[in-house]
Amino acid sequence: MGPKTAQRLALHILKRPESEVEDLAQALIEAKKQIGLCSVCFHLSSEPVCEICRNPNRDNSTICVVADSRDLIALEKTREYKGKYHVLGGVISPIDGIGPEQLTLQALVRRVSKDKPKEVILAISQSIEGETTTLYIGQLIKPFTKVTRIAFGLPVGGDLEYADEVTLARALEGRRELD
Repeated sequence: MGPKTAQRLALHILKRPESEVEDLAQALIEAKKQIGLCSVCFHLSSEPVCEICRNPNRDNSTICVVADSRDLIALEKTREYKGKYHVLGGVISPIDGIGPEQLTLQALVRRVSKDKPKEVILAISQSIEGETTTLYIGQLIKPFTKVTRIAFGLPVGGDLEYADEVTLARALEGRRELD
């Protein structure tokens, strides 16, 4: 949420009756208590294993790696991808103090080496940090399986969550193997 949206939200809340604000606060507290991370893919979930990982109709032969749950949600909106996911929890960003150890990379390597998917699709934004993360993951996963990345019809530095469904669907279709 940007500063303008935060300001609008704050002003809206201040105009509401106190009982509504208390209800909202309680709902936020309950959501924070009930929502955690899936033990398999690290997507947001109110259960130990999320709905996507539990779904027997999902294709187990592919794992799509995304930076965060917003990207997973954006890809799900396309209704094109039928496989499983892995949420990293961010991207490598030394400036922000985020190294590989702060992400779920080791869990991804264990999962790929154990489950042996036919393909791991990297769907990470084309920022400098995203490119660094993509290359790093490619080196970790290549010994175990085919690694591809989605094609991009997005500008460099663009975020997946802001792309429309058609662009994301075409990006999935146009993915290519890492060199």
